[in-house]
Amino acid sequence: MKNLSEAIRFMLLSTLAFALMNAFIKELNHYSPFQLVFFRSFGSLFFTTIYLKVNKISFRGNKMSLLLYRGLTGVISMTLFFASVQYISVGSAVTLRYVAPLFAAILAVIFLKEKILPLQWFFFIIAFIGVVLIKNFDSASSTLGVGLAIAAAFFSSIVYILISKIGHQDHPVIVVHYFMSIATLVGGIGTLFFWTEPVKTLDWFLLFSLGIFGYFGQLFMTKAFQFGQAYMVAPFKYVEVVFTLSLGVFYFQEVYTFWNLFGTALVIVSLSLNVIYKSRKG
Repeated sequence: MKNLSEAIRFMLLSTLAFALMNAFIKELNHYSPFQLVFFRSFGSLFFTTIYLKVNKISFRGNKMSLLLYRGLTGVISMTLFFASVQYISVGSAVTLRYVAPLFAAILAVIFLKEKILPLQWFFFIIAFIGVVLIKNFDSASSTLGVGLAIAAAFFSSIVYILISKIGHQDHPVIVVHYFMSIATLVGGIGTLFFWTEPVKTLDWFLLFSLGIFGYFGQLFMTKAFQFGQAYMVAPFKYVEVVFTLSLGVFYFQEVYTFWNLFGTALVIVSLSLNVIYKSRKG
């Protein structure tokens, strides 16, 4: 029980860190997504480099090709998500990104030959209905923004498949390090063409904070799964949506309709039930 409480505590800290990072992204949405990707990844790369050096872990990794593919798809997903926040409310963008398990399940059937149980299809249909409600009732509804967020979720699902392929053959920090290295490179190149000079000291602070909160969000999430069983801990990941929605309402004065919130609840509940059901059946 103590381990479970520790796991939940770490997961809640992770969701808070990610929610704050999401809020910073929204606050900085007048900057290019490439610029945001660069600062988000460069800050985390600093921490992963130190970790690997201190623990004398090889920077090369064992599954280099898979690590490179994981890094590239992760960068695409991150860039699309950051771009989506410029068009729709941050709470909706985060919720839509979390439909990634739906895509991942379909891809797992195709590439990993996994089976989807009938009840899982029911959960996915409920999640899809939630997405439709979010799209049609978001106060800042934008077809482009919703499309970008869903595309981000799709590429995130490919990341899940690649990480599953990598398995335990590489250290988790190596996986993150490759991701952050490629993201820093891609974001840096994009920034050369889409650079906006920060004029406020606060903006500089927020830009550099992206990598810090992103790194600790990943760190706490990793620790959460180390302390508790996945099916008991994973649903708490969706608290990030609650935190982000709260920041959207109270800080950004975003307006969410009843149906928009109902759609968000459908996505969270159905995907959480899917995690629990699949884990217990597995």
